[in-house]
Amino acid sequence: MRILITNDDGYQAKGIKVLAEIMKEFGEVTVIAPKHHQSGMSMAVSLGFKQIAHKALGEGWHYVDATPASCVKFGLNTMFLNNFPDVVVSGINHGSNAATASCYSGTLGAAMEGALNGIPAIGVSLDTLHPDADFSAVKKYFGDIFNKLMENWPDKHGVYYNVNFPNIPADQIKGVRTGVQGMGRWVREFKEWDLQHYAKYGITPELLGQSSTPKLEEGEDLYMMVGEFTDDPRNAPNADHRLVAEGYISVVAHNIDCTDYEETDRIKRIL
Repeated sequence: MRILITNDDGYQAKGIKVLAEIMKEFGEVTVIAPKHHQSGMSMAVSLGFKQIAHKALGEGWHYVDATPASCVKFGLNTMFLNNFPDVVVSGINHGSNAATASCYSGTLGAAMEGALNGIPAIGVSLDTLHPDADFSAVKKYFGDIFNKLMENWPDKHGVYYNVNFPNIPADQIKGVRTGVQGMGRWVREFKEWDLQHYAKYGITPELLGQSSTPKLEEGEDLYMMVGEFTDDPRNAPNADHRLVAEGYISVVAHNIDCTDYEETDRIKRIL
């Protein structure tokens, strides 16, 4: 099996290194990851005739100074041009991609790029932003989840899977549950820029490709997005973020086809 691995935290993140080790059990691993942190990019690509740097790092590792989806595109248009990989696996993301976070996720954006090209694709995340996160639960359980998904992949275009792990020790995981994308929204998202916001997550601006001493133009104010997630009371019990909060690994089937078929049928009667 030929496996293309990427992420949105950058090639130096601990999560992608752990994922590459896990996936070596299943086949030949190629890593093509962003040079810098690229969270929240969804399926954005590096268009507009931008200069895109690539570097081969050895032993199947590469970085591309571009978005996660662009990293997948780069691989499919260069080293995999005549023979696509058998699967794209994106992660392990530092931070949850459950609920509406999946709409913004660069981790899942990379998986979507794989699915768009007819390649099985899986995004995997751990519910902590800490750069030195404990990935022992992912090490213990993801291999089996991956095996079962690949052995039972549907004959249906556009499917990709979103796997989210709770941030608890492996021996406290309650099991694996099939979920649905949860609903919710972020509030109070914009806060004045403050290094203490980084410190409580165990990260620094430099880890995100930023500066601890940013320069401002005259009249500018500096903010950062560190919002608070609010649950939606309409959520089903198997909403993915609720499963994760209860100590389960959630697996949600997504599709790049965003059509609402029920609504399409309804508006046929109106238009």
